[in-house]
Amino acid sequence: MIHVVPVLFGALFTVATAWALGMLLLRNLALSFDPWERRLLAFFAGSACLSAILFALSAAHLAYRGVLLALGLGSIGYAAYSGALRSPGKAFAPLAPLWRWVFIPAFAAFTWYGFFNALVPEHSSDGMAYHLSEVVIYQHAHGFPRITNDIFASLSQGIELLYLFAFDFGRHSAATLVHYAFLIALAFLVLSYGRRIGRPAVGVAGAIFTYTSPVVLRDATVAYVDVALAAVLFALFYLLQVWDESRDSNLLVPIGLLAGFCYAVKYTGFLAVPYAVGFVAWKLLRNARKPLLRPVLVIALSAAVMVLPWMVKNWIEVVNPVSPLANRTFPNPYVHISQEDFMRKYFSSYDLASRWQIPLDVTVKGDHLGAFLGPIFVLTPLALLALRFREGRQLLLAGLLLGSTYFGNIGTRFLIPIVPFVSLALALAVANLPWLLFALLVANIIACWPAMYRIYCSPNAWRLEEIPVAAALRLQSEDDYLSQDPEYRIVRMIGRVVPPGDRIFAIGQNGTSYLPRELLIGHHSAANEVIEDILWTPVAAGYQPVLSVKFDFPPREFRKLRVVLKGSETDGQWSITELRIFDGPKELPRDPGWRLTAHPNPWDVQLAFDNTPVTRWRSWQPAAPGMYVEVDFPRPQPASSVVVESSYETVNTKIALEGMGTDGQWTTVSDHPAITTHPIRTSLRMAAIAELKARGIQYVVIHPGDPGADDFFRYPAAWGLSLVGQESGAHLYRIP
Repeated sequence: MIHVVPVLFGALFTVATAWALGMLLLRNLALSFDPWERRLLAFFAGSACLSAILFALSAAHLAYRGVLLALGLGSIGYAAYSGALRSPGKAFAPLAPLWRWVFIPAFAAFTWYGFFNALVPEHSSDGMAYHLSEVVIYQHAHGFPRITNDIFASLSQGIELLYLFAFDFGRHSAATLVHYAFLIALAFLVLSYGRRIGRPAVGVAGAIFTYTSPVVLRDATVAYVDVALAAVLFALFYLLQVWDESRDSNLLVPIGLLAGFCYAVKYTGFLAVPYAVGFVAWKLLRNARKPLLRPVLVIALSAAVMVLPWMVKNWIEVVNPVSPLANRTFPNPYVHISQEDFMRKYFSSYDLASRWQIPLDVTVKGDHLGAFLGPIFVLTPLALLALRFREGRQLLLAGLLLGSTYFGNIGTRFLIPIVPFVSLALALAVANLPWLLFALLVANIIACWPAMYRIYCSPNAWRLEEIPVAAALRLQSEDDYLSQDPEYRIVRMIGRVVPPGDRIFAIGQNGTSYLPRELLIGHHSAANEVIEDILWTPVAAGYQPVLSVKFDFPPREFRKLRVVLKGSETDGQWSITELRIFDGPKELPRDPGWRLTAHPNPWDVQLAFDNTPVTRWRSWQPAAPGMYVEVDFPRPQPASSVVVESSYETVNTKIALEGMGTDGQWTTVSDHPAITTHPIRTSLRMAAIAELKARGIQYVVIHPGDPGADDFFRYPAAWGLSLVGQESGAHLYRIP
């Protein structure tokens, strides 16, 4: 059990540091709250402050353990010394015995499940992968190294920076416990809201509906960020309601910080900023006709403190402030537009036959969309009855606005941010019938007890299933517990075989936060997708350059030549494996003075001029008229023909050759090329591996489900690879 001590210390130290910073902020602003309100809101405001401080430290590469320890001890010590940890103020009336004795046992029982699941070694798919793999990189580098081969490093990571603080002391599970702390704080803040509006029973029911929701409880027990976003959004809503009552201008600072922090937690929280600004502006205009420029500026500037650092970081590193989104607006060589389009299309549909499947799936089934909210949320339409109350209108409006990003990703956990609002609205809808509210509360507790899930949810639904006390208390070793996961076993095998400093490529692989090696994943960046394309070319006939498109024309001199796409009968991509220019029978050798460009994707144009059949320039977005690949000669160059070698993917495209003569005018040289086929007769396997080696890759991981996996497994020698490790079906090959 001694091994659990650093885990608990890392989590508690992070939470205590955030809380101390928040208490200092609220005291300096002289804000008045109920004592419990102050403590809870201080945690959220302090988390924003701590995250911003950690960003500055990471940007300066000062995120050393000693610095973090000094920051935490200094913050807690100064808060205690200055008296900021005291919580003066008039307390709410105590809960009635009935509701108190419903809340306490239910909260304690579900916390027993939740706490021990959060304490076990982190083993969730995204937690083991990108949420904590970036944290591991930041810890080793003591800050932000420039990462251009992983799109997840470009996401806003406000909560991951809190994980970095905890991870430095308690590793993976400490980070997970920080996330669980946000759920505990959220539940009590929902309860506090009910007490503030004079309806404590509504607060109790809303807190329990939220806390016991299967997807909420499961998400909070892993190193994700969805519950943290829900908690920060609700804390922002809470502060806005307090401001509406008091009109205390000092509240605008934490309101702005939390609004910006929502963006820093997750891109989908970006609406928190216009919501906060719009709420304050509307109230000032509607109720008092007071000047609103200064309040709006205070909120906007406070939010900018949390938002702009992430945008500036992305602009500096990947030339796109909101990477991996908006790549058409901010063209860059790091994320392909096709990857963004694929993610948008898939996440908005999950391959569902109809969106009418969503309500049942997200409430009780969890089959297609990953998880389920719980049976009580089948009654969500009943929440509309809360519109007869002012508080109900505020809750539903906030939930509707802040949840409007849901259809960008219809996975159930993307509904978590609106769960507190819907829970309170449901409770408020029947608040005048205490017996009905009590019955719903008891029924929800029974239906959401983990042992009951299997009665109604899909066997594949993401949920809690057991109380792993032995693993949580480290009576079972972390390695033994994690070894139940094949992804973990694979990365441990890789770690044993691959020397430090060597690079590995895989089509897909989870568990990377447990691998202290540089592992490139195929779909994580533009450069990685090019490597993936190279690796598939020898085994995918459709990728191979079997088409030869030849433009013949009378000899003449050119300043520039370009192949232009005039039209396409498909929505596929346009690609060119090789572009060759001839003067009579002789091919012009590639001159270093040639200036090559392409539209789109100018960064890969060299791949069409490298004499390698396994590389190609691709548009990496749907083919469209006007795309081109161009050569600018350093001096007038005679030519009589141009050959474009490409794959069958381009068979339904129409291309033309255009040239610029010595007069500086573009003309169409030829738009009726001769097309022939020439099947590839030799193996391209070693050529592909040579390209990977040239890109600094020393190892390749192939899983059974990867395209072409059987070819690797059967003919490793033909690829020039040496098998150096096997685990759970995955093969690790070394490139000589």
